Amino acid sequence: MESPMGQVEEGLALAHFMRLRVLCLSLSLLLASFSGCIGDMGDGGLFGSDDEDELFGIPGGLTLACLQSSKFTNMMIEIDYTEGYEPQSETLSTLKSRIESVCDKPGGVTIKTTQTDFDHGDIWSADDVREIGRDTRETQPQDGSTLRWHLLFPNGSYENSGVLGVAVDASTAAIFLDDVRDAEGFFSRPSAEAIENAVTVHEIGHLLGLVNLVYTSPVAHEDSEHPGHSNNEDSVMYWAIESSDISSFVSNDVPNDFDSDDRADLAAIAAGDLEVNEQLWS
Repeated sequence: MESPMGQVEEGLALAHFMRLRVLCLSLSLLLASFSGCIGDMGDGGLFGSDDEDELFGIPGGLTLACLQSSKFTNMMIEIDYTEGYEPQSETLSTLKSRIESVCDKPGGVTIKTTQTDFDHGDIWSADDVREIGRDTRETQPQDGSTLRWHLLFPNGSYENSGVLGVAVDASTAAIFLDDVRDAEGFFSRPSAEAIENAVTVHEIGHLLGLVNLVYTSPVAHEDSEHPGHSNNEDSVMYWAIESSDISSFVSNDVPNDFDSDDRADLAAIAAGDLEVNEQLWS
């Protein structure tokens, strides 16, 4: 028969084991919540340059470069797409409008679209987006007085099912139109076009550092169960926008704009009133 002391030790060991299981489960859930539209950061990578190498950084790493104009007076959005996956003209005009409304670029914001053969299969990882993005972009993101961000519209799907878009570093994101189209609701409400519009702006929002990716907002508008996302369903940064859960919007009124809290964060960062971290340029 086991001694009382042995029973106590066995009980403590079991309790410790259970605590570890709970901790591991909690960490797994937290990591899973980031595995959607904010891709695994990998090893950071480098921008190739004749003069020097610059870190690619994390989503939000070029927030100041976009919001301010002291260094980058112009902005170019490069869009590479597979044949049959060109973004809608309304998506492009909305994207341009949203960027212009928060970023100080007196020289203007330009969008350039290019049909591209990515020479890739149907399943994409964050590393795939990152590496192929670097192979297909015209030049480095910090290009003289021009800030360049890069969006990919490939065929296929992200490796985590139900993910419609992913931001993988400070200047690169991908939107998966096969899954966007599959997420269209009954009677096209919401429509694939409305979803595409929202997801594209959502990923640009992550490149801008929303929500709390490279700063800490004074307002509690980050969803505690979906880090990096808004808890306001009227914001384009609402967590469901990035996933197939977007079909839960039963009307075609899918948000495609930043809400007042998102804009207040960006305005405070631009003014220097809110500390921002992990910047490649400041």
